[in-house]
Amino acid sequence: MSNMPPNMPAGGGAPPPYDPKMQWRMYREQQRAAWRAQRDAWRAQRHAWKANYGGAYGPRVPSVVGPVILICVGLIALLMLTGHIDAESFWSWYGRWWPLLLIVAGLALLAEWALDMRRPAPVHRSGNFVGILFLVAFLGLCAAGWHHMRPFVGGWGGESDLFNFWGLPEHDNDQPADNTTIPGDASIQILNPRGDVSITTSDESSLEVQAHEMAYADSDAEAKRIFSSEAAHVTVSGAAVLVQSSGDEHGRVNLTITVPRTAKVTVNAGKGDVTASGLGGGVDVTAGHGDTHLDSISGPVTMHFSNDKHDFSAHQINGDINATGNCNDVTLSEVQGRISLNGEIDGEVHIENAGAQLSLHTPYTDVQIAGLPGDLTLDSDNLRVSDAKGPVHVVTRSKDIDLSEIYGDTYVESSNGTISVEPAGAYGVEAKNDKGDIELTLPPNASATISGHTHNGDIVTDYGLTISGDEDKTVSGRIGGGAAQIQLSTSNGDLHIKKGSAFPPTPPSAPNPPGAPAAPNAPHLKSNKALPQQPVAQ
Repeated sequence: MSNMPPNMPAGGGAPPPYDPKMQWRMYREQQRAAWRAQRDAWRAQRHAWKANYGGAYGPRVPSVVGPVILICVGLIALLMLTGHIDAESFWSWYGRWWPLLLIVAGLALLAEWALDMRRPAPVHRSGNFVGILFLVAFLGLCAAGWHHMRPFVGGWGGESDLFNFWGLPEHDNDQPADNTTIPGDASIQILNPRGDVSITTSDESSLEVQAHEMAYADSDAEAKRIFSSEAAHVTVSGAAVLVQSSGDEHGRVNLTITVPRTAKVTVNAGKGDVTASGLGGGVDVTAGHGDTHLDSISGPVTMHFSNDKHDFSAHQINGDINATGNCNDVTLSEVQGRISLNGEIDGEVHIENAGAQLSLHTPYTDVQIAGLPGDLTLDSDNLRVSDAKGPVHVVTRSKDIDLSEIYGDTYVESSNGTISVEPAGAYGVEAKNDKGDIELTLPPNASATISGHTHNGDIVTDYGLTISGDEDKTVSGRIGGGAAQIQLSTSNGDLHIKKGSAFPPTPPSAPNPPGAPAAPNAPHLKSNKALPQQPVAQ
């Protein structure tokens, strides 16, 4: 009976006819029984994990990332509340570098995972800090947005101060002009934490200070209190003169100062622009949050930047320029002394008519030029130098380099960009490029000995030079008398040696316009009048 089909009648006899519904019900019952058996097996396995390790996936272990983030946030908040960290500077920095926090948190999680892999029993890491990471990322995006929008809404030091930006009424007051007799060669120090500073000169041995005060307050009485606290004062001690505004966080003071032409001036501006013209003893400027514009300065110019949102322009400077720190756009023209720029530059650099040595150093670019009767333009993608006195030394990366009309030896090194060099005579050239082309343009009367190499590139030449190799190609030979030594080397790029046009035997003299400076964003500042030739530092 056990071998009889399930649909046979109990007393035997002929089997009943085939019933599809009965067969389907039997199949469905078999599937349900298999699923119940599998479910019971899963439950038994899960109960075994709980009994052995304390949880479905092992014991729950908290992550150290969340507490560390909370401790850092608390410390930073405490330092800002106690005045040890400037809140504006911190949010400006955080808006730029906040992704580093996510990178550090990810590395910490990877370290914890590596430690967990060494455990004899599996564990389950708590992820309750994920919300904290979302919060710090949101704050970072907000800070970054404010950091980039500040130039458009006036920012902390612009014409629309933060308090005015939030709608507090603006009150204005003009202090009585302060006219003080001082020595003609006095050393004048100007301290203005909030507001613009404008400096002009006269032939008199006197100092005149005009102060325009602004206060953001709901009442006249509060505005008067702010005016009193931020008023500018003059202190004279022999040849040392101090012009100081104490500043108030709810206001600003714009100073217009007239000094003797031969005075030496030092300016420390917190949140405001600095403008100076006609100074005969040089100027030293420390800029916090604001642009600096200088014109017709005799003597050394020293600039200290503490923020990368400044613009710096200087025109007709009869002395050296030494600028350090982070800034945005730099525009210099008609500089008879040496130029030294050292720091991070986020915008564009444009320099024309530099009569002595030019040194420009950023985290990504180093440029040394003996003299620049022509112009230089540097931005995030390009470096262009035209009409320069050598030697010229350039080291950079991820930029297209164009050096033309170079009167002297040239050394250039780059990667991930093209290099174009055009010497104005029989001058040496050494060009090295990693992942990029090199183009050399020689004058018709060239006299050079050439040696070049490329890996995974082609060589094209307008001269009868010897080219050999397949994957690694070389070019060598002599042009004319072979006076100048030229060495070219690139990988994953082409070498192109061209015949160009002739240039004058010496660079033209640099013009010197006597008029007012052009706007800071002007692309060219030259005029038609000539500047006497200056000696070139070699």
